[in-house]
Amino acid sequence: MDAISGILSAFGLSASAGLNAYIPLLVVALLGRFTNLITLAPPWDTLTNGWIIGLLVVLILIEFFADKVPAINHINDVIQTFIRPTAGAIIFAASAKAITDIHPVLALACGLLVAGTVHAVKSLAVRPAVSATTGGAGNVPVSIAEDIISTLLSILSVVIPVLIAMIVILFTSWVVWMLWRRANQERLRS
Repeated sequence: MDAISGILSAFGLSASAGLNAYIPLLVVALLGRFTNLITLAPPWDTLTNGWIIGLLVVLILIEFFADKVPAINHINDVIQTFIRPTAGAIIFAASAKAITDIHPVLALACGLLVAGTVHAVKSLAVRPAVSATTGGAGNVPVSIAEDIISTLLSILSVVIPVLIAMIVILFTSWVVWMLWRRANQERLRS
């Protein structure tokens, strides 16, 4: 069961990285340094270094404020297109390796795909829809909600990974259903 929990935890953490690259890294770093919930194997144990934790806090603050300013938030999303999947790959490999012997290349690829998919949905579908429907006024509350979701998802992915796996599956199913429904409605109108 530990191996399954480790993999589910890794999927939840990498999905969280698709919303905010640095929050799951900081959560894992803090839990690895101050609790027994995660024991990171080398080289991933570098995340628990005090300087790395401090750097992650600074990066979280930069992203937090950059994502709340109109126009800058779009530039931030473009920059994060490379950072979030990379963070997802790192966090997946670090957390999966803590419990399982999953091959590093497979772990990195899984994390990259999960975080990249979440980021793509966020930056190509959700955020443009929010900007278009609210004239940009909804971007700040949505950004705050994303940060809260990323934090909760990161913590819960470590504490109760099976629940997070079910939530991620249900949410993904809902998004696919909504996109399918929208496509069918547009096709009927045509």
